[in-house]
Amino acid sequence: MKKVEDSLELEVFEIKDSNGGIEMPEVPDLGEDDDDDDEMGGACARGRKRRKKKRRKCKRSPSVTAAVTLAEPECDDVDGDHMQDPEGPGDGRGSRRTSESTPGSRRPTSLRESLFSVLGKLVVWRRGTARYRNGCNGGSAQNMDYLRGFVSTDTDRRIRANDRTYNSQFNYANNYIKTSKYSVVTFLPLNLFEQFQRLANFYFLCLLVLQVIPAISSLTPITTAVPLIGVLALTAVKDAYDDFQRHMSDSQVNNRRSKALRDGKLVEEKWSEVQVGDVIRMENDQFVAADVLLISTSEPNGLCFIETAELDGETNLKCRQCLVETAEMSQDDSLLGAFNGEIVCEMPNNLLNKFEGTLDWKGKRFSLDNDKVVLRGCILRNTQWCYGVVIFAGKDTKLMQNSGKTKFKRTSIDRLLNFIIIGIVFFLLSMCLFCMIACGIWETITGVNFQEYLPWDSLVPTEPLSGATIIALLVFFSYAIVLNTVVPISLYVSVEVIRFAQSFLINWDEKMHYEKTNTSAKARTTTLNEELGQIEYIFSDKTGTLTQNIMTFNKCSIAGKCYGDLIDEATNEVLEITEDLTDLTMPSVRLTPLLSFYSIRSLNTPPLDFSWNENFEPEFRFYDSSLLAAVQGNNHDVHSFFRVLALCHTVMPGEKNGKLEYQAQSPDEAALVSAARNFGFVFKERSPNSITIQVMGKREVYELLCILDFNNVRKRMSVILRRNGRLRLYCKGADNVVYERLRADSCEIKVKTQEHLNKFAGEGLRTLCLAVRDLDDVFFNDWKHRHQEAALSLDSRDDKLDAIYEEIERDMTLIGVTAIEDKLQDGVPQTIANLALAGIKIWVLTGDKQETAINIGYSCQLITDEMADIFIVDGHTYDDVETQLSKFRESVRSAGLGHGGAPTGAAASAPTSVSIVTFRWDQHSESEYQRGLTVEESDTSGGFSIVINGHSLVHALHPQMEKLFLEVSSQCKSVICCRVTPLQKAMVVELIKKSKKAVTLAIGDGANDVSMIKAAHIGVGVSGQEGMQAVLASDYSIAQFRFLERLLLVHGRWSYYRMCKFLRYFFYKNFAFTLCHFWFAFFCGFSAQTVFDPMFISVYNLFYTSLPVLALGIFDQDVSDRYSLCYPKLYTPGHCNLLFNKREFLRSALHGFFTSCVLFLIPYGTYKDGLSPAGHVLSDHMLLGSVVATILVIVVTAQIALDTSYWTLFNHIMIWGSLIWYFVLQYFYNYVIGGRYVGSLSKAMTEATFWFTTVITVIILMIPVLAWRFYFVDVFFDRVRLKQRLAQLRSRQSQDVLRTPSARRTRRSIRSGYAFAHQEGFGRLITSGKLMRKLPRPNGGDFFFPSFNSHASGPSNSGHMTTTLDIGMN
Repeated sequence: MKKVEDSLELEVFEIKDSNGGIEMPEVPDLGEDDDDDDEMGGACARGRKRRKKKRRKCKRSPSVTAAVTLAEPECDDVDGDHMQDPEGPGDGRGSRRTSESTPGSRRPTSLRESLFSVLGKLVVWRRGTARYRNGCNGGSAQNMDYLRGFVSTDTDRRIRANDRTYNSQFNYANNYIKTSKYSVVTFLPLNLFEQFQRLANFYFLCLLVLQVIPAISSLTPITTAVPLIGVLALTAVKDAYDDFQRHMSDSQVNNRRSKALRDGKLVEEKWSEVQVGDVIRMENDQFVAADVLLISTSEPNGLCFIETAELDGETNLKCRQCLVETAEMSQDDSLLGAFNGEIVCEMPNNLLNKFEGTLDWKGKRFSLDNDKVVLRGCILRNTQWCYGVVIFAGKDTKLMQNSGKTKFKRTSIDRLLNFIIIGIVFFLLSMCLFCMIACGIWETITGVNFQEYLPWDSLVPTEPLSGATIIALLVFFSYAIVLNTVVPISLYVSVEVIRFAQSFLINWDEKMHYEKTNTSAKARTTTLNEELGQIEYIFSDKTGTLTQNIMTFNKCSIAGKCYGDLIDEATNEVLEITEDLTDLTMPSVRLTPLLSFYSIRSLNTPPLDFSWNENFEPEFRFYDSSLLAAVQGNNHDVHSFFRVLALCHTVMPGEKNGKLEYQAQSPDEAALVSAARNFGFVFKERSPNSITIQVMGKREVYELLCILDFNNVRKRMSVILRRNGRLRLYCKGADNVVYERLRADSCEIKVKTQEHLNKFAGEGLRTLCLAVRDLDDVFFNDWKHRHQEAALSLDSRDDKLDAIYEEIERDMTLIGVTAIEDKLQDGVPQTIANLALAGIKIWVLTGDKQETAINIGYSCQLITDEMADIFIVDGHTYDDVETQLSKFRESVRSAGLGHGGAPTGAAASAPTSVSIVTFRWDQHSESEYQRGLTVEESDTSGGFSIVINGHSLVHALHPQMEKLFLEVSSQCKSVICCRVTPLQKAMVVELIKKSKKAVTLAIGDGANDVSMIKAAHIGVGVSGQEGMQAVLASDYSIAQFRFLERLLLVHGRWSYYRMCKFLRYFFYKNFAFTLCHFWFAFFCGFSAQTVFDPMFISVYNLFYTSLPVLALGIFDQDVSDRYSLCYPKLYTPGHCNLLFNKREFLRSALHGFFTSCVLFLIPYGTYKDGLSPAGHVLSDHMLLGSVVATILVIVVTAQIALDTSYWTLFNHIMIWGSLIWYFVLQYFYNYVIGGRYVGSLSKAMTEATFWFTTVITVIILMIPVLAWRFYFVDVFFDRVRLKQRLAQLRSRQSQDVLRTPSARRTRRSIRSGYAFAHQEGFGRLITSGKLMRKLPRPNGGDFFFPSFNSHASGPSNSGHMTTTLDIGMN
């Protein structure tokens, strides 16, 4: 019987029959014997038949709660594999079970017993083993059988294979995927509804309604209708394009073809037509259409292999196995079509590695777990075909459940704009209120006396005070219409156009194109570009994002001698071979001439030629010829080393297109076996009881006696082999584990090898120690018998097996050490270094274990030797984690570094260290230049790093501890979270967003990164060999991590710079334009008379000034892309919103306010009472309006010419062309269409007064701007140019300075280099014969087989699995 956890828990449950009625079963007695429980398996089928004849029917009542927990004895395995405990041995509670019984078998109960029974079933208090129970013998087998007749429909899912009618009653989701928002019918109403939810659009709609009212409108409705319709139309076109792309993506997925059984026949149909309960056929190299329960495969023992790159980014193969009973149906369509098994399983959830359920078929019940399920998004590999029953489809699949809910993302500039627009509206209302009051006063004092010339409207009372009041109220709305352009409706459409164009610039950037996969960067959204220039935190996955998930055999140590280093004959120094240094086109890779010389010399050294080996792999690279010479010279130690690599593993060989290929459970093992293969020790084949290798062309066959499998506690694996009567144990594992089990006389080789281990670990390589031990038959046979007893033990089996393993894995001889590299993607260290210099903090969130994460941290330069300390948080309890974090916080405080340890700390210490105009640094930064130090050199020393495990992160994210965790992690330069779940990744991102108010970016490549990508402000998907699920959920996609540097430091910074410049200019020109009406109000009695032609008001923002500002927002640059990458500090203004904020807006508004004042008053003063030389009167309202409008266009065009930093052909065309376009349109409108202001501008331009007025106005407005910029750009030195000059000077001086030829620095290792990514249990499948396509050929008595039955990890006499011993060797 299982122990009940000592915890207080309230359990409330209800149990329903299939009709929905609530049944009150007897609560099982905890003390009941297991024999009673054995009757459950046989009673299932009989009880179901009896229940059909007689069943109590009750009224449906609402569920009390979804939790259903019953405590009962654990059921022993009755029918072998047919009945298994679905909960597993780790569950502290009894299993939930259902069965049937005859209701008539229960004795009558009294009222008192019934009441206690009901109470006992509704509420169960559990502390220790004490529970409320009914007073009768409720624990009988009869009552237990009755209880099993009902399954809660709230927490379970029922599926019947090949029965669509039965499954349709549950309304399960179909397999149709829909991510689009609109259809042809719903597009127009839904899109308009969404657009009018924007405050500005709704505001202008209200204005349009007001303009229809003649009493209050002095402008035609066209002035508002034209720009509003234009904005709505352009936005609708963009939304339609985006949604069309989603429709295309949905259609591509939904129209994929799959094969399904219909009435016993295999038919081809679309994915969207697959339904829950269908039996579908999947074939090799095809995607799986839905989450399916395997029922048969082409491989022996019901095995199949899948690739889960779409789900978790891992490309190594995983094994799945169906039930042996269903595997017998093979691919017989008639048997599969008649399969009517009933599946009861868990409800849809997002747990990728968990599945629980049962299958009822032919009167038997079978336990189902995750190993029997293949998920949507997986790819079938090395398996010709398989069949499965669909259990989850469409949005219920685990792939879609992990996609999370798409969040509407807005940039910080969008949020600021909303605030500014609200402020502008209040400013507009205040001006309208001022004009209303002024109008009331003017009408009361002056206007009442001029009604003969300016009659009041018939609606206005004749009484002076009342009439003036009504007129003033109407004028309020009139000015709201006249001054409405101060709220720029065209702002939003201009922003969208600029973002759209910037997205194409990202898509077209050839420097972010990856040639190997022919993949370019893609902006999947057009609304977040400028946010790329404000990133403060990057959250990155590791596998497939920072690394290639490809292991390469790099170096090794054999018998105390190190191999793999390339020695320069001239200097006798070690040269480093790195692919990163070959990419000399990357601006971020800056090499000194000496370093470049050495690196290129080493790279020009050709790799070793392995063509003498018929089984060599052309892609294998190794440069140290001394190791190959030792192999070919029959060096005994070297041969022993490679024999261990070729024999001690769980790799499966196979052939594809006549070529030998390996299927490895982990990329680590694949790299080691591949290295042995290329050096002439070729692993050829295996059977359950033998391993065959080819050594330098000679075939060697070893008898496999036992596999001592790997697990995370042992951190090692061993095999016991016999050849030519010689027994030997081969072992590989972590250095600290193997060293403890070596012979006592191994001190000398241990010391030498330890030096090499430290060297390899310092270079970030993943190490394994290799050792062997010779065994005698007497000892092994005795050990094997005791091992057999431990394997069959039902009490403390794992502890006994560990003790048995310890007996034989000792007194070993050290052979050597392997060093493999978890190959980083090209340019990752340089990218991370530059991003850190840009003030961006990088957090790595990975599911890998701690050792792997730390090694990658060193390889990526996230962790360096110069750091003051590296914190490891690995506590398992709340108190442990709190103690560790508190201790680390005190360490940081005592070090006196505070926030300065963080990359952003330096920037934070100087609030405005960069000028928004010139990007000038303060005196502190200047002193660094004067000392001759680069910013890169000054920022790499000191600081802290923190590594936290997933089980500790659970407590660290607790609301009461998250502040402490945040305080410590914020003071660290880098944070690495290992063993984290997809949900924890999203929680970490949300924590930073909520607490730091910082702009975050998440980058990943698998479905396990989708929740993190959607939670961050910006989501970036890496489109590589690891799948496309993350890309589909992302905002931007790139092919390699290194392109993130260019995406942020170039495109992100440019987009932010351009958008801010655009907004500053846009508000300036709109205030300059609109406030002219305000100044004119003082001269027209506040009558809401406009100074400009109504048509000019309508098209000012659309035609006359839109193109220059769009050119500015799309093409402008302050520095080139090269300098943006060379000087990452240029990125920092975005962190503090320095280029556009409330202060910058007020500055632009005041600039526009001043411009409007000069624009109106100078022409007004010139033309008031003005006469031409011919005596013509120039003081005309229309002439004045035309002059002011013309000078306005000239001034704002001159202003944008001054604002433009980077001139292109497009800028010239847009700026000067718009000026010409203004005069062309004015002529066309006035003379061709017949505008109201016809002849006014022509008349003005014929007089010298106009040109003098224009020149004076432009000079008065431009001189202050030029003076301001001259003062701040040339009087105060431009630090950016100064830095460039000093950098060139230092570059010339550094040519005489010798540097170390190796680019890789050694480090102190806080952990060993061990990071073996193998999974437990693969050895059992090998020795059981389940992985074999055919049985081994008769060996003619070459091997001696023990006469006793071996454990599953040892072969049996026949090579078949012994059913009773099918247990893992843990």
